[in-house]
Amino acid sequence: MLLTGSSTTLVQSFLQVLSSEFSMKDLGPLHHFLGIQIHTTPTGLHLSQSHYAHSILDRAQMLDCRPMPTPSVHKAVSPPDDTQVDTRYFRGLVGSLQYLTLTRPDLSFSVNYVSQFMHTPDISHLKFVRRILRYLKGTIHYGLSLTADTPLVLSAFSDADWAGCPTTRRSTTGYCTFLGSNIISWCAKKAEY
Repeated sequence: MLLTGSSTTLVQSFLQVLSSEFSMKDLGPLHHFLGIQIHTTPTGLHLSQSHYAHSILDRAQMLDCRPMPTPSVHKAVSPPDDTQVDTRYFRGLVGSLQYLTLTRPDLSFSVNYVSQFMHTPDISHLKFVRRILRYLKGTIHYGLSLTADTPLVLSAFSDADWAGCPTTRRSTTGYCTFLGSNIISWCAKKAEY
């Protein structure tokens, strides 16, 4: 169980109440949890999955690849290629990238796009995944910064590509919600109409 709060005395008193009822062990400050590295900064926390991203690049044999400045190209339309790829390999990479979006909202749109081809991926879809991995290579230490002293103002932003899918004419929408300067939720998905 992870406990956190704005007052260390309140957290300590809560820990004492819990320890009087349950057998527990305090492991100290959090550094690593479920593949996420937590670094304490002077202003708050920085969450990253750089070790996990490195293992994805290693599994894809792309540790020495050249980085890309963006995870996808604008209005990416590639002709379908009948050359089939190993679906297990493709699904493994895309599934790993989906878990990586826990701390990398910048990957959400691109990973959502390639996850639409999990059933029958072809070589053009694998090229999209490799582009995401090349972007990941150059941004491997990116993550989420959570600031402690931020105003409690809720704001949200959204966007859509308005019928951007050339085959279904469906839109891909995305949003992100902030509490002060901290992002607290985000999503990118194809519309279901």
